[in-house]
Amino acid sequence: MAGVQKVTFTGSKGEALAARMDMPAGLIRATAIFAHCFTCSKDILAAKRIAGELSTRGIAVLRFDFTGLGASDGDFANTNFSSNVGDLVRAADFLRQNYEAPSILVGHSLGGAAVLCAAGAIPEVKAVATIGAPADADHVIQNFGASLDAIERDGEATVTLAGRPFKIQKQFLEDIRTQSIEQHIGKLKRALMVLHSPIDQTVGIENAGRIFAAAKHPKSFVSLDSADHLLSNPEDAAYAAEVISAWAGRFIAADRPVVTSPDREGVLVAETGEGKFQNFVRSGKHRLLADEPISVGGLDSGLSPYDFLAAALGACTSMTLRMYANFKNLDIGPISVTVLHEKIHAADCEACAEELKSTSGKIDQFERRISVGGSVDAALQKKLLEIADKCPVHKTLEGKAGIVTRIVPEQA
Repeated sequence: MAGVQKVTFTGSKGEALAARMDMPAGLIRATAIFAHCFTCSKDILAAKRIAGELSTRGIAVLRFDFTGLGASDGDFANTNFSSNVGDLVRAADFLRQNYEAPSILVGHSLGGAAVLCAAGAIPEVKAVATIGAPADADHVIQNFGASLDAIERDGEATVTLAGRPFKIQKQFLEDIRTQSIEQHIGKLKRALMVLHSPIDQTVGIENAGRIFAAAKHPKSFVSLDSADHLLSNPEDAAYAAEVISAWAGRFIAADRPVVTSPDREGVLVAETGEGKFQNFVRSGKHRLLADEPISVGGLDSGLSPYDFLAAALGACTSMTLRMYANFKNLDIGPISVTVLHEKIHAADCEACAEELKSTSGKIDQFERRISVGGSVDAALQKKLLEIADKCPVHKTLEGKAGIVTRIVPEQA
């Protein structure tokens, strides 16, 4: 999975909503929103898998906690289905202002019903995918069991859902009973994919049939076979992610302009909040991760700082040699450079200048192993080694560089 950024935006009730942006490693082809299931969070397996898979295909995904859930602010008791739909619209506003308005909506369970209703208020949306979604929003009421009478009688009651207590107010029931999901589906005017398990014990397969029947083409149905409602089996979540990713790509024009984040001077490196060391790295339109190996407490999700340094030296060397070969019309085949890094005693550095060899203690040594695909005689090998030493990054590492450090306000 590419970089994951922590972001926040203001929800429909004015509360700060916690979110994650799953960012592609390279150029962004489109943006999407993932809406989680009732009382779930942005970090459930299905959300993380699908967002990660979409990001590998160049689609940035915003997944967030609805008001009052997960890490988002607000009181869940004051929310309802309409506020969830409103949160989705505000999420789209956030993307429109900071990245690009979403062209894809993905919703799981009640989140699927919510994206079907929200799509009409987000004109840029081209495709909507639902996973285990109910055809009626009030389907969720069956989870309240014996507490339903108490809610109707007393105006509110505490309901245990998935082992956790939630306060449900009567206004929630009144709001959800006024919703007509099928009417929204009939007016969707977007491509629709319905994913559902035939053995879903929470939202029956008949719901998928009703959603599919109410929709107009283009529409698709995918059976999730033996999956449970939450896609708790990683293989089921991965399958759904792959199918949605491949399908969504059909609605992104291959020649459309790529999305770039707002311009920022220099290279940005910022903590993601995932693991102990993971950092998101952005340079212009390019994104990747920095991390440390598992052996030192990292997640091993990206290059280490010294890996980046070695990569800079290797890339610069390869590019410098390519420029020379092209200038001289040399057919040396493809160039590859392997860079090894280690700490050694200065006295053991064979290639170091005498001044450096006399340094006490250890120094950093980078060893480059250059390979070319064509036939190269001894004379040309010697020349290529000479040219490699002219690489600008090589010169920077061997020379002296000034580093200026300042503390700046966060907004800068």
